[in-house]
Amino acid sequence: MADSTWKDGILLKITNVLVYFLFLGSNIYTPPGPFLIWSLIHVLLLGTVIYQFFPGGKATVVDAISWRFPLLAILNAVYINVWASQHYIVAFIFSLLVSSAVTHIYYIVKKHHSPQSYADELFIHLPFSLYHWMDNCVWTKVFVFLAFFFLEGDLPASIAIAWSLWAIFVHQKSSAFVHWSALAFAILALVWVLKGAFGLFHRGRGGRVALGDEERAPLVG
Repeated sequence: MADSTWKDGILLKITNVLVYFLFLGSNIYTPPGPFLIWSLIHVLLLGTVIYQFFPGGKATVVDAISWRFPLLAILNAVYINVWASQHYIVAFIFSLLVSSAVTHIYYIVKKHHSPQSYADELFIHLPFSLYHWMDNCVWTKVFVFLAFFFLEGDLPASIAIAWSLWAIFVHQKSSAFVHWSALAFAILALVWVLKGAFGLFHRGRGGRVALGDEERAPLVG
């Protein structure tokens, strides 16, 4: 009975182990600093690929997450390589695919597989929650950077981006980080809207031709 349990889904289990060591394992050695969190995530994911051989882990890792984990690992590896090769447009596309994959895994784990033990919490929920959180951090920073890059001196763009940030705040409630970050930057975006409106008004006033008394005098009489 024990043999049949650990052999269930053995192809996927072996694939998970291979993709981890081929594509994710090197991230354990991230240098100390702000990105040290990635080392923690990948150490926890090592626990995930080990935990899948136990009945509690198999139920979620093999039966629920299924082939999405190797897909995530491969997409992430491709993204890193094309980014390192300075193919930024292709890298951007793959970053969207990585984000989609990790969000889907996070949704499955969070909504349909509540932790039944400390091992579930530590080796399944925690790594994918951190992965999803870091992914949101990166995308929020990228979006905000692009927003303020285009906001400067462009009133229509300022209004459009401010509106988008408010929309994100209203509708994005699955992630508290994104929700409240969007609110903060939406408020800041309004400052740029007011700044752009003031600049437009100021340029309009500056474009007028001021007439002196002699110039206003009638030509006849």
